[in-house]
Amino acid sequence: MELAAQVHAKFEVNFTAKTLVKATGPLPEPHILPLSNLDLLSGRFPVTYFYFYRHPQHENSTFNIDTLTLSLAKTLGYYYPFAGRITQNPISSEPEIICDNTGAFILEANTNIPLKNLDLYNLNESLQGKLASVTPDFPMQVQVTHFICGGISISFTFDHALGDATAFGKFLLSWSEMAQQRSLSCTPNHQRSYLHARFPPSYHPSFDRTFVKCSMEEIINMPPTNIFLKRLYYIDASCIRRLQELACINGKKRTKIEAFSAYVWKLMVNAIDDKKQEKCKMGWLVDGRSRIPGDHQNSMSNYIGNVLSLVFGEASFTELKEGSISDIANKVHDSIKEVTNEAHFLDLIDWIECHRPGLMLSRVVLGREGPALVVSSGGRFPVAELDFGFGSPVLGTVCSSIERIGVGYMNQRLSARSDGSWIVSAILWPQLVAVLESDSIFQPMSAAHLQL
Repeated sequence: MELAAQVHAKFEVNFTAKTLVKATGPLPEPHILPLSNLDLLSGRFPVTYFYFYRHPQHENSTFNIDTLTLSLAKTLGYYYPFAGRITQNPISSEPEIICDNTGAFILEANTNIPLKNLDLYNLNESLQGKLASVTPDFPMQVQVTHFICGGISISFTFDHALGDATAFGKFLLSWSEMAQQRSLSCTPNHQRSYLHARFPPSYHPSFDRTFVKCSMEEIINMPPTNIFLKRLYYIDASCIRRLQELACINGKKRTKIEAFSAYVWKLMVNAIDDKKQEKCKMGWLVDGRSRIPGDHQNSMSNYIGNVLSLVFGEASFTELKEGSISDIANKVHDSIKEVTNEAHFLDLIDWIECHRPGLMLSRVVLGREGPALVVSSGGRFPVAELDFGFGSPVLGTVCSSIERIGVGYMNQRLSARSDGSWIVSAILWPQLVAVLESDSIFQPMSAAHLQL
């Protein structure tokens, strides 16, 4: 991205500096890191996390770009693939990471508004085109934006081939620990060969109905949908507790995300044309780290890469309209349970092996099976902990610069208040946005929800 002013409807972003940061410390020799089978399932989508910080309250906690840059260089020494390049292997045509310490960019920018004036609800309006984008040569970029009130935002954008939310969360937490000169809580494991297929590979026939091999061109040029509205919602802790109580009403224990999913699934009925669709689909991302077999010395808990699967449940409009939150939460639970086991992930790895080379995606994600919504839980993703030496954030969440997508997404994060409230980032179609705007639980995110 060139250092140029970008003027949009509400405010102006002026890029002022661009610094290339290379990893420091003991590094392995330059080498190629092939993607694992599960990396190929996650595609090449950009993933962006953004955090907002108020003006430092104390003199000893002022923002210093040099501290951020130096601590990033040290952190990249541990997470060296993040300072590499992603190229296409000429033989297999699959992407691979060149670990040659090309580096990562930190961009600085100024705005002409205070943080409290930023539209935090309509992310299409406030963030689209104002965030640094990644390229194959620099699959990670950081943008520090200064507001006239003294507050700042930091956005971190990654190529999905580098990892999933668990991997990126560990990287960001390690970086904040490095900035505070603390010992790292994670020793990253980059052994992608850990997720190898069995010999001979085998899988359940249902995987052929769920996943599909595709090219990058098919992903970029997927059929147009009306899923393009990017919104940010605040949900009070009392609402989450009440939904969980309703989900557990028959004595069965259901998680907060299961209860939340049940409530949203019930709302979706009012946002889909039942004359065109017979059933309503909802999906969930599941982390397989605790399901992949491994020995004690190579624990998957600190594995840096993609270890995700995606499962969809479907229900009739009658089931969702007439069913209670408890009934629907049971259906959510049963759907997720199908993939939270070792057999599923081993079969998934083998299915991908049998369909290589290429990228793989769920058929629903490619928009081939009608409107659907994926719910992702980021309850363990670091938010309030992400202090780089100038205080904790007042907001931390995920957003997307994707312009064309085949399925709606909702991503839940604990709010920086640390009081049990949630921040939900979403990419939705207009009818579902209209339903949520008339709902009392989904509050459009605003500066009033921040502790400025």
